[in-house]
Amino acid sequence: MSGEFPLVCEENNNKKERCKEALEFIENVTEKAGEVQGQVLSAILTTNGDTEYLKRHGLNRTSDREAFKKCLPLISYEDIEPDIQRIVNGDTSPILSAHPVIELIISSGTSSGQQKLLPINQEDLERRIFFESLRMPAMSQYVEGLEKGKAMQFFFMRPEVKTPGGLMAHAVLVSIYKSRQFREARYYNEYTSPIETVLCTDSYQSMYSQLLCGLIQSPLVLTVGTAFALGLIKVMHFLQKHWTQLCLDIETGSLNKDIIDTSVRQAMINILHPNPGLAQLIRSECSGGSWQGIIGRLWPNTKYVSVIMTGTMAQYIPSLEYYAGELPLVSSVYCSSECSAGINLNPLCKPSEVSYTLLPNMAYFEFLPLQRNGDKQEQELVDLVDVKLGQEYELVVTTFSGLYRYKLGDVLLVTGFHNKAPHFHFVCRRNVLLSIDSDKTDERELQSAMENALKHLELNGGKLIDYTSYADTSSIPGHYVLFWEVCFSTKVIPEHLNSVLEESCIIVEESLNPVYRICRGFDKSVGPLEIRVVEGGTFDQLMDYAIERGASINQYKTPRCIKSTSVLELLNSRASVHVLHLTFGTRVEIWTCEAEKLILVDCQIGGCHIQLQTIVIVVKMVELCTQKY
Repeated sequence: MSGEFPLVCEENNNKKERCKEALEFIENVTEKAGEVQGQVLSAILTTNGDTEYLKRHGLNRTSDREAFKKCLPLISYEDIEPDIQRIVNGDTSPILSAHPVIELIISSGTSSGQQKLLPINQEDLERRIFFESLRMPAMSQYVEGLEKGKAMQFFFMRPEVKTPGGLMAHAVLVSIYKSRQFREARYYNEYTSPIETVLCTDSYQSMYSQLLCGLIQSPLVLTVGTAFALGLIKVMHFLQKHWTQLCLDIETGSLNKDIIDTSVRQAMINILHPNPGLAQLIRSECSGGSWQGIIGRLWPNTKYVSVIMTGTMAQYIPSLEYYAGELPLVSSVYCSSECSAGINLNPLCKPSEVSYTLLPNMAYFEFLPLQRNGDKQEQELVDLVDVKLGQEYELVVTTFSGLYRYKLGDVLLVTGFHNKAPHFHFVCRRNVLLSIDSDKTDERELQSAMENALKHLELNGGKLIDYTSYADTSSIPGHYVLFWEVCFSTKVIPEHLNSVLEESCIIVEESLNPVYRICRGFDKSVGPLEIRVVEGGTFDQLMDYAIERGASINQYKTPRCIKSTSVLELLNSRASVHVLHLTFGTRVEIWTCEAEKLILVDCQIGGCHIQLQTIVIVVKMVELCTQKY
């Protein structure tokens, strides 16, 4: 089996037979993972042998794997940005790919505020479309009867941007939504949303009409979902705000006058008819006070909720569980703007246990070994079939669209194998860090610290809506800043709020790594952690801000570390409460003792096991201890 995929799946109208063929395909490529990876790399290099990029690096039209690894460097987006800019400006020569670039994919780019443009060709697009068609076959092994109903899957479009060279640029999912396969095959599923509501670029009209269609067809709905967890929460908030108007539309059979898109209105005529009974049922559920389990109550035949909830989306799991009730939460695929990569073959697992099996036909995958703290190890990259159980890696891809040894920035943990293809748990993004001095806090650690603080917040009647962070170096010493949007079940007096937030500061700091606590409590190179509480709706504004600048609502993820000056200004303009952990007391004394113990432990271990970062800290602390005593 090569890197090709079976078009028979699309042509076969029998859903069960198509699912069977898709599952056989997955078994085949994972059983022959090493062979398929070799064929994929050979196909990419052979096809693109005359491209400027490969010639520039001296590959000389060879498809040899060893030559590939010797000649081509590891790269990030910045390394090929000049090449991509030529494509954007209309250069049609074979720069990265021999096949013509058909469009440009806009990455979400929400961490730095800078979006990336990634070229894609027809072959790569078809490969991604086929990948999407594997979701339902994987689910069909665990949930029966999915072919008998519909999926209420919310899709959102943004207006496309035309580049100076005439190519259209948009989010990767837009390419799929506009494809013939999506319109005709619909990936083994029928959706409640007509294509006109999906392609509508006005977010209000699109969400309203898709939600209305889902409510009208509620007995047929078997699955509910969006691309990312945050998207479904936005849908639930939208429903809470607009359910009265939605009920009026269903009761009278007339469409909300604010829906002015003619194609959407025409599509809704065929679906919307007076149904007072359904309207009354929805009213009784939505007006009851509690929205816990609302998905199962409004769509009683739902079997599961489908959203990506790994990585930064994990913090929304409690909110999802609130709305979903007892329904399983399913995170089915691992994708990026650069390539589609992994599928969850155990979809009913707990959200915290989600792992994805990388499909070896999607791209050529390499893995950069990482140490436990996320630093790179000085060693060769590892091939797909040679990764080790329990080891963390940064994923490196070579794609059919002309990305060569491109670092995705995702940290993956090997959790097992399906045949010869590994399962990976998504750990975090690399380089999304808070750092002031020798401290280094990554996304995973910050999320864990936040979860500890939220327990205290919830005990005091508070709920965190969303958060982000910032390393503030405008003062000396610099310090970590957390922006929180919170709400409380009852009105709280300012003194109590400050007390709750100060204790939350302490909990976050105590949850961070020993190096942070040493810098914070021993040598005072990091100042007190600060929580800035922002007004309600701030993170909705933050999302709107990103979308106005080209981000896709489907791909949007709240950035966990702010780097953009304009985004920081937006957050600060809406900050109403500032709380710092200023009271050192016994806690900092404990941190100081930890620092002294760490010196002794590291000295006993021996230099060969001490990480470079720790050596720097130890030397600094030894100097301070000498001065102290």
